[in-house]
Amino acid sequence: MAIAVTSIPALDEAVSQCRACPRLVAWREQVARTKRASYAEETYWGRPVPGFGPADAALLIVGLAPAAHGGNRTGRMFTGDRSGDVLFQALYDVGLASRPTSVHAGDGLRLRGTRITAPVHCAPPGNKPTPAERDTCGMWLRRELELLRPTLRAAVVLGAFGWQALLTALGEAGWSVPRPRPRFGHGVRVTLAGPVPLQLLGSYHVSQQNTFTGRLTPAMLRDVLANAASLAELD
Repeated sequence: MAIAVTSIPALDEAVSQCRACPRLVAWREQVARTKRASYAEETYWGRPVPGFGPADAALLIVGLAPAAHGGNRTGRMFTGDRSGDVLFQALYDVGLASRPTSVHAGDGLRLRGTRITAPVHCAPPGNKPTPAERDTCGMWLRRELELLRPTLRAAVVLGAFGWQALLTALGEAGWSVPRPRPRFGHGVRVTLAGPVPLQLLGSYHVSQQNTFTGRLTPAMLRDVLANAASLAELD
């Protein structure tokens, strides 16, 4: 399906209105009604969470999907959960974020030359979107890449799910994806030919499972982000 929007702000608005996946619509809205006890007095966003960052970004960070009580609550990617705490601290440390924390959508955080998005824009049950939901939401990621094409120079993918989804979207948006596809791994770097050469880097996801066990340390994440910033000429 072709997306007719012609700007990143219009894309973000269109994403936030999507109701294409019945299971995800039901879950995100149920979570927004029942809430977590610690957020009982807050009004949850409860809608698809659009990407976040400038429309002329040189670096794209791709996650998995919003967290039920993170992005689904605050309305901004990685905002208000522990995964975001790790990511935004690292972005701040390498000079890509204006502050080291991200609490709510109006907290003044700004990203420098960097945009954050996901292959699935609704919080999924168990943090596990189905392949059909990933493919349905892929139309938004493809259009986002098309709109970012003039300035995009590098992408960091957090986890294998996002890696596979982004490779598909990049191929549909005009980049040449090798066959067999490059395998995901932390620290992997691939150069893709296309409208402009794109440097694609892999990192383990900033999930609590990875950060609490030490599979992904702050230093490991900083190294990948600093390398990506240099490749995107943001250093």
